[in-house]
Amino acid sequence: MQILKFIFILLEVLFLFNILIFVHELGHFLAAKWRGLKVERFAIWFGKPIWKAKFRGVEYVLGCIPAGGYVSLPQMATMEAIEGKTEASAEQLPPISPLDKIIVAIAGPIFSFGLAIVFAVVVCAVGRPVSQTETTTTVGYVVKDGPADKAGMKALDRIVEVDGYPVTKFAGIGSTVTWRIVRSEGETVSIKVMRRIGATTNEEPVVLTASPTHEKTKAWQRASLRKIQIAPQQDVEVEDVLTNSPAATAGLRKGDKVDKLNGEKIYSPSAIEDFVDKHSDQPVELSLDREGKQMAISIKPAKPTNLKEAKPIIGVLWSPGKIKLHNPGVGEQIEGSLNAMFSTFGALFSRKSDIKAQHLGGAVKIVSVYYFLFENDDGWRMALWFSVLLNVNLAVLNMLPFPVLDGGHITLAILEVFRRRPVSPKLLQYVQTTCAVLLIGYMVYIAFYDVQDVIPSREPRFTPIQNTK
Repeated sequence: MQILKFIFILLEVLFLFNILIFVHELGHFLAAKWRGLKVERFAIWFGKPIWKAKFRGVEYVLGCIPAGGYVSLPQMATMEAIEGKTEASAEQLPPISPLDKIIVAIAGPIFSFGLAIVFAVVVCAVGRPVSQTETTTTVGYVVKDGPADKAGMKALDRIVEVDGYPVTKFAGIGSTVTWRIVRSEGETVSIKVMRRIGATTNEEPVVLTASPTHEKTKAWQRASLRKIQIAPQQDVEVEDVLTNSPAATAGLRKGDKVDKLNGEKIYSPSAIEDFVDKHSDQPVELSLDREGKQMAISIKPAKPTNLKEAKPIIGVLWSPGKIKLHNPGVGEQIEGSLNAMFSTFGALFSRKSDIKAQHLGGAVKIVSVYYFLFENDDGWRMALWFSVLLNVNLAVLNMLPFPVLDGGHITLAILEVFRRRPVSPKLLQYVQTTCAVLLIGYMVYIAFYDVQDVIPSREPRFTPIQNTK
């Protein structure tokens, strides 16, 4: 049954991922047909074909490397490193105008942007799930002796500004707590919080100064980004309990709502996880609500029997918190996608930023995100929302003036207008091939890190406790 579920989700992922590629390339294809260009091949994916067929002079191909697609147009700049050899060179075909080249090149991004709008309309109608971390900037837990703790931050502090930038939610890219901390460039980061006055609901502003830290990573892993070691406020509810785990043995159940740890009120599952990590030899005393009844449970952490290097755990999967449907407007979604993209590029090209080229994601990451989303009951809604972001990225990235990309074709066409003659085919092929090799190399480079992120770690398992009576 689990194998069938995996196959079904994988098919959903491939279907949606390929729609994005197909629509983008369809834009180039239809524009080329409209402008009278010779179209040799319409390919989804790269590499050696696993399927191909010829219809009305055009070869339709499905490659073996799921990382994009292309339309082979000999009258445009040739890209043999990606598309393979063409049947006819540009010199053997009628020349096309710079305007034709621009129209064909820009059609792909236009179609991608149009698809983003279509997805945005659907998301606006059906809604997308929004977790507690997307509706709050309130701190739920501050790691003991971490940067935030040393700065004086407390649970229930409501963060309103980070480094002078207002924040509206905890996670994500843009006006969020985590992004503004990651994006900060100085040795310290200023954080303005609203803190409750005593037991009242009144608040007072407090400005804190924290020194972000980085987790240690190995040479072959992505470098860690800045953190001040805090977690957002959310319900501490049990999503699942691992079979034969200490939590299961102690009687913890799905749906239990924990409100106290060792007699102290808690506001995030991170409080329990951090305590277990630092005090694995001590029992975890939990006070909880089970269907309206107050209960107390003591759990002694233990090491999984199938993971020799693992630390002791209690074996609980925590709920992400309350989920509600939000119906964002089309403009809100497009604007948010553009802001996220430009914020990322702003950080990427800043010399003082920790964000580097290795932190971007490629095809492997995209597919893995889709798979993760489809695993959830409402994942299809999130997948549609993610498709808005992805199509906007696809449209904008392809407009960059880099040879091989659509923006490169447009730049060459504009250059041709000013020079009143096209760039030398021999020079152009050299430039295109060089850039194609660089692009492929970067894709492999990113895939190296992406694969590490998606390789599933073994699920912790525990040996059943034997009855010795």
